[in-house]
Amino acid sequence: MNILILGSGGREHALAWAVKQNPKCDRLIVAPGNAGIGQIADLAQIDPCDAAAVLACVAENAIDFVIIGPEAPLAAGVADALRAAGVLTFGPSAAAAQLEASKAFTKEVCDACGAPTAAWARFSALDPALDYVRACGAPIVVKADGLAAGKGVIVAMTLDEAEAGLREIFGGAFGAAGAEVVIEEFMAGEEASFFVLCDGKDVLPVGTAQDHKRVGEGDTGPNTGGMGAYSPAPVLSAALQEQVLDQIIRPTVAEMAARGTPFQGVLYAGLMIDQDRARLVEYNVRFGDPECQVLMLRLGAQALDLLQACAEGRLAGLSATWAEDHALTVVMAAKGYPGAYQKGSEINGLDALAESSAQMVFHAGTALKEGRIIATGGRVLNVTARGASLQEAQERAYQMVDAIDWPEGFCRRDIGWRAL
Repeated sequence: MNILILGSGGREHALAWAVKQNPKCDRLIVAPGNAGIGQIADLAQIDPCDAAAVLACVAENAIDFVIIGPEAPLAAGVADALRAAGVLTFGPSAAAAQLEASKAFTKEVCDACGAPTAAWARFSALDPALDYVRACGAPIVVKADGLAAGKGVIVAMTLDEAEAGLREIFGGAFGAAGAEVVIEEFMAGEEASFFVLCDGKDVLPVGTAQDHKRVGEGDTGPNTGGMGAYSPAPVLSAALQEQVLDQIIRPTVAEMAARGTPFQGVLYAGLMIDQDRARLVEYNVRFGDPECQVLMLRLGAQALDLLQACAEGRLAGLSATWAEDHALTVVMAAKGYPGAYQKGSEINGLDALAESSAQMVFHAGTALKEGRIIATGGRVLNVTARGASLQEAQERAYQMVDAIDWPEGFCRRDIGWRAL
């Protein structure tokens, strides 16, 4: 098969790596990719959100299967354009991608199908929203309704934080994503991520993970796109996974089908778990980043078979095969992230690190310049390792981190601390 993956981050490097393990893959193109992806695949310098450019790339390269990595092309309808042209595609339609693109839409779907989630209200103006949070009090959660690259959520522990968050969103900090705001009840508990493939009708669990959103150790400081993750998530027991499937995932999939917008792709349920009960925090309609990195290292070559079966509508009866092990990834970010940071610093030491099914450095924000690996983003590398225990995976990942020579970068040193 000739396969095209859309995206340029660590998630797409992990997807590309897993796809390349499968002998079914004859040629792999990633658009636009990054320096690490360029070591294992051909790169196409096109905008993943430009449907016409994607279709032209598909035609020029006789592509058999397109895998869409990030949320933006999905919300832009690229999957719709590909399917309309008869191209086998992994990823939901723009209508179904509203499960991530609009938090209010997701809340309406949850209300309609009875999926347990936080109490909520929606606002399109600042003053009524301020009145609402003052009436509710803190802690409370304030969210930009649309896509804000994982940064449009303020978990406000005080009323001042909530009011400042509302002013920031309505003041244009997140552009069009903040035209409306969803305000939610604060849910206490432990967060975890549950990933399932959906083919519009059937669902197939493909793993659990826990992410570390805050920039500082001990989960302190501002939210980021994610500073590390591990899989599996011990808090998501087999019984709890069944509860989530029965009460949240399957009702959502049935409701989407009933609306005439069946969901096909990966559904990533962010969950809050308290007293052996799970409630939905939010849905994402693509693999998490950095959760994808630990899932792909554990899934390996079978990932391509499962994604293809999902796109072809034949998930019924399939299951993912898991080794009895653990994976952990540490994000190395540019100093200053998630605030202002400098681009263009050189990263050394990567060549000396062995790459295998037990350890990989997935690139997120890198470019190749005159033979040197250059940092081009906030989150730059995902240093990922497997082990027989989570402790072993953690130790191996940090040994790799310590072998990388990048003075302008930093990482958290406590990834996995909740489970350990």
